[in-house]
Parts: sequence; structure tokens; C-alpha cells
Amino acid sequence: QVQLVESGGGLVQTGASLRLSCAASGRTFTNYAMGWFRQAPGKEREFLARILWSGGSPYYADSVKGRFTISRDSAKSTLYLQMNSLKPEDTAVYYCAAKILSQTNYPYWGQGTQVTVSS
Repeated sequence: QVQLVESGGGLVQTGASLRLSCAASGRTFTNYAMGWFRQAPGKEREFLARILWSGGSPYYADSVKGRFTISRDSAKSTLYLQMNSLKPEDTAVYYCAAKILSQTNYPYWGQGTQVTVSS
């Protein structure tokens, strides 16, 4: 089974940086795409970024382009989201997710990690 565990969230001030990690296990992810999403209270889940485990090719939502960077370390089987210039509107629970390349939706999800950005 695929297991994803996020970490690295916390409470920071406006303008700060955080690096989220997602430890992936249970499978070889050669043919997988990995994504980051977030959900704020009362709002829909929002796509942030995705990367191909083997080929890279990062892709970002316009809302985070230029501030957030997705990457992965295949040797450590870990996905990352580097977040810079954080704003209060970035406050949300952040999730990592995984899918086989041919799938439309992400069937595998982590438990989430809370990011809170104070004014």
C-alpha cells in the first residue's frame, strides 16, 4: 500500500519560509506523479503543484508560481514543497498526494500538516 506522511508545518510570520516534506513509502514511484494541495477552513481543496517522480517537469498553480517550489529526492523517497514569502492567506492544511501517471485523480493522500501564517 502507498503511504504518504507530511511534516514541516508550523506557525510563522508573514514573509517567512517553510519547507514541507512528504515521506512516501509502500511502492516504487517510477510511474507516479506527486502533488501538493491545501485546504483552508470553509474553502475547497486547492491544487498547488505537481511533479513527475522520474521525469521532474514541475507544474504550478498561478496562485503560488514564483513563491513555491516542488521537488523530490528519489533516494530518500521524499517529496518537498519549499514555500517562500508566506502570506496569511497561505494558512491551510497542506496535503501531499500521489497517482499513477494515467490516472485523472489522486487516489493516495497524506494526513496533512498545518501551516499558519500570522499577520
